[in-house]
Amino acid sequence: MTRILVVGFLAVAAGAQPQPQGRGGPPNWRFVGAEPSRPGPVVKNAPFSADVTTENTVVLADGNHIRQTSSLRLYRDSEGRTRREQSLSSVGGLASNVNLPPVVFINDPVAGVNYALSPSSRTGTRSAGGGRGFGGLAGNRGGRSAPAPDGQGMGRRMRGAAAGGNRPDVKNESLGQKTIEGVMAEGTRITRTVPAGQLGNGQPLQTVVESWYSPDLRTTVLFKRSDPRTGETVTRYTNISRGEPAHSLFEVPADYKITEPETTGPHSGSK
Repeated sequence: MTRILVVGFLAVAAGAQPQPQGRGGPPNWRFVGAEPSRPGPVVKNAPFSADVTTENTVVLADGNHIRQTSSLRLYRDSEGRTRREQSLSSVGGLASNVNLPPVVFINDPVAGVNYALSPSSRTGTRSAGGGRGFGGLAGNRGGRSAPAPDGQGMGRRMRGAAAGGNRPDVKNESLGQKTIEGVMAEGTRITRTVPAGQLGNGQPLQTVVESWYSPDLRTTVLFKRSDPRTGETVTRYTNISRGEPAHSLFEVPADYKITEPETTGPHSGSK
């Protein structure tokens, strides 16, 4: 099953009015919080950091192209802690016409806690992590899961990636090995054919999923999905560093005001 990072709740202060992009965002936006869901397994002893970019391209009948791109910075330490830095605009497709500030998601399976932080307001939320990791990082062989960095419906686009066993409409291919951004990855291609008439389609439809999994990092570093109904989606890891990220990246600065969704009282700091 595909595991993805999704936003549990995000809110703004009452009366906030969107401002034109490029003016620094609406002054009344207030970060209330966000929570990860569908936790995945904790990956230990495979530290790295990388930039993760997802691009979706749709070609219209008249030849026009629609491209949407989102990106984030990702860190994971040897204990399985993860940190994601991304624009709030790219989380759930929120307010794409507004220049919103960045947010940071920290998952600490050692302490069993998750944080969603707003560096611009020095605030955030804390929730129990249950000792598991953010989904979408571990990845599975055979294209069964892939990185889900953007939170913008990646789960819907990736559900067709599941292997079909011995089904005649699903073809599985091994693509061998190749080096991607300095790490060795194993490739798999899954082609699923929807017969004519099954979805009201006049001709057969083919969905092709290509996944490149790194055994060393235990994550999918390149994922491509092509579907004539939704276009082509490519998620790739770049600028991969195998070094241990600084421990401070997984800690909440002492001057942040942290609240918990289950309670109404604010708590200062991360302890």
